[in-house]
Amino acid sequence: MSEIKTHYRNCNICEAMCGLEIKYQDKEILSIKGDQKDPFSKGYNCPKATALQDFYTDKDRLKTPIRRTATGWEDISWDEAFAEITEKFKSIQHEHGKNALAAYLGNPNAHNVGNSIFLKPFLKSLGTINRFSSASADQMPHHVASNFMFGAGMLIPVPDIDRTDFMLIIGGNPVVSNGSMMTAPNVIGRMKAIQKRGGKIVVVDPRRTRTAKIADQHLFIRPEKDALLLFAMVHCVFATNSVNLRHLANMVDGLDGLENIAKDYSPESVAAHVGIAANDIRTLADEMISADSAVCYSRMGASTQTFGGLCQWLTNALNILTGNFDRAGGAMFPQPAFDLLRNHKRGHKSSFGQHETRVRKLPFFNGEFPVATLAEEIQTAGEGQIRSLITVAGNPVLSSPSGHKLAEAFKGLDYMVSVDIYLNETTKYANIILPGTTGVENAQFDIFFNSFSVRNTVKYSAPLFEKEDYQRSDWQILNELSARMTDAPVDSPMHKITPEIILDMELKKSAYGEQGMSLQKLIDNPHGIDIGPLMPCIEERIKTAAGKVNLLPQLYVDDLPRLNAVMVQPARDENYPFDLIGRRLVKSHNTWTQNSDRLVKGRNPCTLEVHPEDAKVLGITKGQLVTVSSMVGAVHIEVVITDDIQQGIVSMPQGWGHNQKGTKMSVAATQPGVSINDLTDANRVDTLTGNAAFNGTPVAIKVA
Repeated sequence: MSEIKTHYRNCNICEAMCGLEIKYQDKEILSIKGDQKDPFSKGYNCPKATALQDFYTDKDRLKTPIRRTATGWEDISWDEAFAEITEKFKSIQHEHGKNALAAYLGNPNAHNVGNSIFLKPFLKSLGTINRFSSASADQMPHHVASNFMFGAGMLIPVPDIDRTDFMLIIGGNPVVSNGSMMTAPNVIGRMKAIQKRGGKIVVVDPRRTRTAKIADQHLFIRPEKDALLLFAMVHCVFATNSVNLRHLANMVDGLDGLENIAKDYSPESVAAHVGIAANDIRTLADEMISADSAVCYSRMGASTQTFGGLCQWLTNALNILTGNFDRAGGAMFPQPAFDLLRNHKRGHKSSFGQHETRVRKLPFFNGEFPVATLAEEIQTAGEGQIRSLITVAGNPVLSSPSGHKLAEAFKGLDYMVSVDIYLNETTKYANIILPGTTGVENAQFDIFFNSFSVRNTVKYSAPLFEKEDYQRSDWQILNELSARMTDAPVDSPMHKITPEIILDMELKKSAYGEQGMSLQKLIDNPHGIDIGPLMPCIEERIKTAAGKVNLLPQLYVDDLPRLNAVMVQPARDENYPFDLIGRRLVKSHNTWTQNSDRLVKGRNPCTLEVHPEDAKVLGITKGQLVTVSSMVGAVHIEVVITDDIQQGIVSMPQGWGHNQKGTKMSVAATQPGVSINDLTDANRVDTLTGNAAFNGTPVAIKVA
């Protein structure tokens, strides 16, 4: 056998960018642990990193194309697969129009440097506006707020967690997620550092999460009332004459208008609705105002709800008004070495609302429509009806609202293709599955997550193991389909360009190019390069036409009547007396880690958390199987009784449900769980942004 070697890379399972040290011999991985020399993660890594080995060796993983037939799946060649797909897609588009073809992109694409670079030209080659992704089941409210306030959807402010003195976390569980729209490995360590330097952390959440248990204070809040809380805090800033724009004094428009609107949202007027006492709300506002530095971070619970758009707008507004924007310890803009905004001109016209979905008239933004509308756009006849689909690295049957209804829609498609390494709950409906390489077989560079990072760093890793001759990388699959859909000649540059060529070009043209930044420099520094802490840069980064922050975009003002209706307190449907919220698990990431035995073994984590008083009224006990039902479906799930959940609210994890016929995921079969998205309703969305509203789903519970 050959010598034992060491490979360094970033983990690509979640967005924390943890540096890894991988020991290997020949093509066998011997160990995966944190890279102590990584300047960002400094040796930290969570349990998910070890799954990279499992994905590489998984016997269920596909490596060559397969085609569904009347008698089962059959192997076919790459050329045969590409030829059939392009013939079918072109035929359907010729008969029914370009928009009869749709594309869905899953979360793993953002963790894949090749796909991150080549998806845009691939989608263009399809010629359709019917594009969907997991973004509208997650973070679209962040992008819409950044678009209208700062001029670019990707100009996302992130908490400067390493220097803040007061951190308010609303609807986020970064200890488990390692950030999420705040790339921050070892959040536990970073939070403890806040406390060690005399700072304070407050978590507002309907559930006492792992993050809340580490924080200095936890406040329960009713689901979907976060916008009211944020508005009340904004009210307090104005009412106490505490607005402090600091260096943004001449860069903010809309201040007077926001002050006038905020008068209607006093702590006393919202307290009964949010479930937090008026004095506690005032104290929160006072602590943000008086801290040397402070930041409010609102995440999944605040985004994936019917007022997600208002929540992210008000979060930005609160940080700005308290003097904690573009300032150390507040909310700041990263300056990544691969700058997605390098060519984004000031005043660039937004695509928001450029198109609308046919059925519900929800907005097109960031190059896509809301995924909550995908099923109805397939099933509703008429001009523009979706008749064919390609999914790339996604499992929307489990990750999208009303997933079981989406599965029914997929059955009715004329033709479907999936680029995926598994025969899973979504890809089983495809006519052809094209499997790409994965994890350690791919080069790694975090294009998107450096744009959300709490520190400016940069790192590239070549593939640990070269793929076999019979395999294709995801980007090679996309490039080949692009070439065939556009009839590109064999000698076209499309066939010669690689992710590394684009990456090197962008690094050299970046703000760090004059300092010698290049792909070769990253290769020479396998642990990564520390560029430095976040720095004030709003004057350079802002993309609005006037070069100013728009504190009061009109679309948010227009959405306020919908929020105000909440305070009228309409009668609750007595048939569904509980609010269902999701939760994250440290050993799970969306739907794509459940085939790793080491991540799913042990006690069943897919349980329903119920408050003791609710359990007593319902007559249920720990470990009992109950039926949870909503207006769109029902599931059977085991109960856990805990006072970590607020009374009247129940919680189950997202990302489960790998128990369906026709899939081939052997590990998941031993610990299948059920899908929360058999209960969530695709009709419940944030109408402002189109984002799916997973949290706050009305449900009923009874003994199974």
